[in-house]
Amino acid sequence: MPPKLYLVRHAEGEHNATRNFTLPDPVLTAKGKTQCSTLQNSFQYHNAIDLVLASPLRRTIQTATLSFGPTLARKDVPFVLLPLLQEVSDMGCDTGQSPNALKQAIPGLFATDDVNFDLNKIDLSNVNEGWNVKTGYYAYTKPAISQRASDLRNWIFQRPETTILAVSHGAFLHFLTEDWDVADPMTGTAYHNCEVRIFDFTSESTSSDAHLVETAESRRTRGKDEPETDPHVLDEMRAVEGKAKTNSP
Repeated sequence: MPPKLYLVRHAEGEHNATRNFTLPDPVLTAKGKTQCSTLQNSFQYHNAIDLVLASPLRRTIQTATLSFGPTLARKDVPFVLLPLLQEVSDMGCDTGQSPNALKQAIPGLFATDDVNFDLNKIDLSNVNEGWNVKTGYYAYTKPAISQRASDLRNWIFQRPETTILAVSHGAFLHFLTEDWDVADPMTGTAYHNCEVRIFDFTSESTSSDAHLVETAESRRTRGKDEPETDPHVLDEMRAVEGKAKTNSP
């Protein structure tokens, strides 16, 4: 049986607060760290998660670490950084660091934080050279992003774990879940900072064509669908749509 999937958007980053999207790989704001603390205290499934995944951008690493410490304190729960989860755009705020630079930066991200697990647990083995180059497989184009999202769904579908949690980004999560349930996909369902949604794989999913559906519990918890309002997410999605139209025959 394929795993249940908890998807989380990162907490507030410096680029969200300042609207400066050229900031290189920004970290969380003080408000963002408070959001993580609130999520950690309210999250009811710390003992149910079997695997934690995160985009290798600094704000998602921080969000996973500061929000799901009780989960990650369990020795049998891996914490894997996965480039497939990175944000879609090629702007500074969505472009990560080289593997070596990232490895060296991680301890400093938590210099003033209480972390209740060994940071050496963070698995960077999938963060290879070139993961942060937004061309080819990671290009800022709709076909490339859609393919990446499809590959990730198929990979997760085949995982042996029962329950997986992944921390990612507002725009990419739309592509991963394909949750365009309004007439205009440019105002699709919004992911707030530190919001958690729960998904199952559809009954028709296969290892080569897997798709997600949000659980009734998740939809009930958030009450209703809301239009996307984050300017950065909207700009990214418009840019992707624009590139797709430009490249159409």
